[in-house]
Amino acid sequence: MQPRDPDVRLMLAYREGDTSALGLLYARWAPRLLRYLEQIVRQPAVAEELVQETFIRVLDARERYVPEARFSTWLFHIARNLALNELARARSRHPHCSTDAPADPEADGSPSGRPRFVLIAPTPDPAEEVDGRRRYARVAAALSELPERQQTALWLAVVEGQSYEEIAGLLGS
Repeated sequence: MQPRDPDVRLMLAYREGDTSALGLLYARWAPRLLRYLEQIVRQPAVAEELVQETFIRVLDARERYVPEARFSTWLFHIARNLALNELARARSRHPHCSTDAPADPEADGSPSGRPRFVLIAPTPDPAEEVDGRRRYARVAAALSELPERQQTALWLAVVEGQSYEEIAGLLGS
């Protein structure tokens, strides 16, 4: 019986030795995973590392993979677990400070002590930018009031377009 989910077919092809199938899965799912993980960990660099770790887990699971659910459900389950582990670890260690940040705020030569930026594209209308940031802040504040499972469910439904059944499977409900 041929699975309907094209991603499951790709993963099965990868399991059977088609290494290009993993590249196709990565190209399709890495950007979505990155957006999802950035919402959880709130640090783009950490989210990027978690995307890589998620696909390392997929690579390691090659021989054991059994399509019991949609590929995306399985993939997001792996990513979510890694993100929750990262959050737990982050609580127990000190925040990372950039090694390339100047120790002295005046060291970059700007009178204000702020780094100089070169704009390479025109900026949006400032009023629209402020309005958009305020709206985003209100939505982010409201979302942060929700428990983590509800935040995840909302993200998967609204942004990723997953069905409630897939979300329930991912969250173990």
